[in-house]
Amino acid sequence: MKFIQEKEPDLQKPLMIAAMQDMGDVGSIVIDFINTHHNTSVFREVFPSYPAYVIDNGGYIDIPEEKWEYRYAKDMMIFGGGLGQPSSTEELNVLCQDVINVAKKYSTRFIYTLGGFHTQRPVEKNPRTFVTTTSAELAEQVRKLGIEMTPQASIITGFNGLILGFAKMNGIQGIGLYAELNDPKIPQYRSAKSIIKTLEKLTYQKFGDTSELDIMAEQVESKS
Repeated sequence: MKFIQEKEPDLQKPLMIAAMQDMGDVGSIVIDFINTHHNTSVFREVFPSYPAYVIDNGGYIDIPEEKWEYRYAKDMMIFGGGLGQPSSTEELNVLCQDVINVAKKYSTRFIYTLGGFHTQRPVEKNPRTFVTTTSAELAEQVRKLGIEMTPQASIITGFNGLILGFAKMNGIQGIGLYAELNDPKIPQYRSAKSIIKTLEKLTYQKFGDTSELDIMAEQVESKS
């Protein structure tokens, strides 16, 4: 992988939100929403060593120009969004460690990640967001806020789970937020909205007017 440091932001102990595209595009939707509403700026870029796929244009292919960005705003660092995740476990591990290294560089104490939670329960227009944390003590603090924890033991794959493991191994507290969805193949804007509302409750911050996500959800639902 190739890492390019564009500039050095003036940050000290920022909140960090790190998530990549996953089922229902939930990670990318939330990251893009926060970047837009907080007018974040790029300070570091990541380029994969090899493409994870090619684009067939109907007779000829293109190689995607894939990259992921670290962005920042006041007291906040955002990583991820974009398309896809690293194509190998090795590159995924390298990327997770880089996120941790950047977090440590700016004395980040908390990393939030997020994604989809595939369920058979009919979600309709009110998906719930479940939370898991890097320690039992932190989980108890979250419960006191009236936030639901993940309902059963499971394995969380990909960046949006593994980054919590890297955070824990490096002494950084982490919280993962995972919103219910039924169909992982289409963009899940209501799930993204549920995560943003839960994230606001956890961080005591406002991330933006989520009514636009309702509009996007209705457009997707009208086509299905």
